[in-house]
Amino acid sequence: MKISPLSLTLLFLSAIQVATLGTLPTATLHAAPPNILFLLSDDHSYPYLSAYSDTNVRTPNLDRLAAEGIKFHRFFTAAPQCVPSRASLMTGRSPVAARMTRFSAPLPIDEITFPELLREQAGYYTGVCGRNFHLDGNARSNPEIGEILQRHSLQTFSKRVDSLNTCGDSEVANQVRKFVDQVPAGKPFFLWANFSDPHHPWNAAEKFRPDPNTLKLPPQWPDLPGVRNQFADYCAEINRLDQTVAGVIAILEERKLLDNTLLIFCGDNGMAFPHGKGSLYDPGSNVPFFIRWPGQISANRETSALISAEDLAPTLLEAAGLKPHQRMSGKSFLPLLKGETFEARKHIFVERGPHGSAPVTVNMSNSGYDLSRAVRSDRYKFIYNCTPWIPYSPVDSAAGPAWKQIQAAHQAGSLEESLGKTYFSLPRPVYELYDLQTDPAELRNLSGQPEVAKVEAELREALAEKMILDFDYLPIPAMLTK
Repeated sequence: MKISPLSLTLLFLSAIQVATLGTLPTATLHAAPPNILFLLSDDHSYPYLSAYSDTNVRTPNLDRLAAEGIKFHRFFTAAPQCVPSRASLMTGRSPVAARMTRFSAPLPIDEITFPELLREQAGYYTGVCGRNFHLDGNARSNPEIGEILQRHSLQTFSKRVDSLNTCGDSEVANQVRKFVDQVPAGKPFFLWANFSDPHHPWNAAEKFRPDPNTLKLPPQWPDLPGVRNQFADYCAEINRLDQTVAGVIAILEERKLLDNTLLIFCGDNGMAFPHGKGSLYDPGSNVPFFIRWPGQISANRETSALISAEDLAPTLLEAAGLKPHQRMSGKSFLPLLKGETFEARKHIFVERGPHGSAPVTVNMSNSGYDLSRAVRSDRYKFIYNCTPWIPYSPVDSAAGPAWKQIQAAHQAGSLEESLGKTYFSLPRPVYELYDLQTDPAELRNLSGQPEVAKVEAELREALAEKMILDFDYLPIPAMLTK
């Protein structure tokens, strides 16, 4: 049979095309969804990793991972408390919208988590391990509560993932090993590994503890011996966490999984110190956050874009080739990860509700119960306090020497005036406004000042819009004329 010159040319070009395609990486032809490992520390404020040039801690293992990806300077959890913060990370919604502002609440069964979508729509094998993940309700508070949760089938996480194992930090690496070894062949995996450090109690070995006299204290704390000693205890927990994470990474390297895994490291909320955990100031919700994804994210990158915890779920879903659930209010920042055009948020929002299982008492402090909301822009923060008559007290550390010495200094009249106003004003102000450029420690309340009236009006309106869209149960803040 005679073949025409045109047919020969087409056959030749087709052969070249096939040969060329055969040399392309598989990801170019059919991008496989990545394995995803989500590492979550507990009560961990920004900037306490040495990757952020903080000299108080030593975290070489976490620093290495951060350097191999992109680190975020302004990632904010949706609440300064464990339970509502984790609810937002898992659902891509605010804790208010997800009905998770009460600390002891179980995640409602009709709230969809992104691991469920990964499993159902992309074939992922999914799991949770490590410290209590906090989203099945607080059955530990008393037997009666546990019985109620069981009676109404409210503990749902064993059905939301394929593998669920809680354990102490020393066992996390073993749990990771067991999990990756049981992932079915051909399936990508998602694993959420939770750590207790640097949560109370602060009991890391002396070898992890820095010299208290060498520590650099932030301006929102007075320089007192008890403050320095407790801060050293806290830094020791972070140094120990770094070693624990090294054990997890070693498992991935042994199994040759590290280079095809999208790895996220994040704090669940801020440190249990004054101005931190439980408060709406930046140290309560601004946490260390970085992502490493070989082949997709260039190394040694960093960003100061405002990112909310609500944004994590839609980002990871999009990275796996899925669309965010229609109920998610978060915004995917995958384009930012890949170095593409990205429109950053103008505002992030943080809420505060009850904490733990603290009962209501006549003389209670706001460490156990508080109702407040905040909105933050690049430069300013507006805080709305709905229970201003309740006195301030730091969450989890009120009985420690740091807070006791701060109280004693206030009673003796030796505490700096700005710190006295911040911690001991009663009633507390209903409205607070801070210029984070000139006052990053959030110590000078500008609410009501005419020179910032336009800014305050805009932030009040932004917060009101968020509260309306989330069907918030608190009254809307008063609007100001712009």
